[in-house]
Amino acid sequence: MSQWEYASVPLLSHATKQILDTWGADGWELVQVVPNPENTEQLVAYLKREKTA
Repeated sequence: MSQWEYASVPLLSHATKQILDTWGADGWELVQVVPNPENTEQLVAYLKREKTA
């Protein structure tokens, strides 16, 4: 069975693509983007990738 690790990443509106491309290059897959509960003007990306042994 696969095991996963997760990350939450604040997104800056002027660099969203660059941030997601950087994490994607490291093997992270975007799961969801939601408003930051502490600052609804900012978005947070939730990512996952399979754990390596």
